[in-house]
Amino acid sequence: MDEFDLIKRYFQALESARGDVNIGIGDDAAIVAWDSADDMAIAVDTLVEGVHFPAGTAADAVGYKAVAVNLSDFAAMGAMPRYATLALTLPRADADWLQAFANGMNKALVDADTVLVGGDTTRGPLTVTVQLVGQCEGAPMTRAGAEPDDVILVSGSLGDARAGLNLLRGNRFPASDDECELIRRFLRPEARLELGRVCRIHAHAAIDISDGLLADVAHVMAASACRAELEIEALPLSTALVTTVERRRAMQYATAGGDDYELALCVPPTALERVLEEADRIAVPLTSIGRVVVGEGVICLDADGADVTPYAKGYVHFD
Repeated sequence: MDEFDLIKRYFQALESARGDVNIGIGDDAAIVAWDSADDMAIAVDTLVEGVHFPAGTAADAVGYKAVAVNLSDFAAMGAMPRYATLALTLPRADADWLQAFANGMNKALVDADTVLVGGDTTRGPLTVTVQLVGQCEGAPMTRAGAEPDDVILVSGSLGDARAGLNLLRGNRFPASDDECELIRRFLRPEARLELGRVCRIHAHAAIDISDGLLADVAHVMAASACRAELEIEALPLSTALVTTVERRRAMQYATAGGDDYELALCVPPTALERVLEEADRIAVPLTSIGRVVVGEGVICLDADGADVTPYAKGYVHFD
């Protein structure tokens, strides 16, 4: 099949008949109706086989994750996605792979009430780039804005995805439900879109945890000219993680593993109760893991207040 047959067969069906898409897949650009009362939000992420996911990863998981990592960026801003574009580079046009990939993308898009409106395909090493366009009703959360005395909260649990990646790299069939759960956390991260929206008016700053807790919280502290003191024993670890790996390694994964796509929020004490109530209402667990103080950087403290900051902080794209 040629490029145009490929697009029509696998991706044109992902475009809905929603009334705000005036011109969608098949033209030189998408044209959508836009409410100028809200700010536009735009995010883009690229996944490369062998870098962001192991070679041979199931196509539906690749499609799902390519969307989910962008949705997570929107969650960190408190923004709402509406449209997506896809740039897909393929070594070959395999019908079964493409159908599964499209199904995975569609699942993530539909769950987020987002539609694919265009993109590009070409031949080469497997690379998936998804761009999202959406809106933010009011001022977005940013990495800047954290203040001394803010409480640092994190959603969900940390370290699962890194453990799942290691299991995938081991190229063996998972031996337990816990191992299956860890692999699922890596392949199908859950973007905390609703949490971001309900926290937007309360949090001083936020970020999604993609490169590792310490690395990403450090980005917030650098942008806010503050220091984070994290309580190492407070980090939320799942039963699946502590059952599968020994505790020291679990803590390494939680602090620097990356690919968690949970939210880290800096919340003033006056808003803490309201944020926890909102999170409970939407059934998203939030854990207090530290506070913002005067200074710079990020340190981890044990129960006695000793500095136990690990050397490894997170994933580095270029070193």
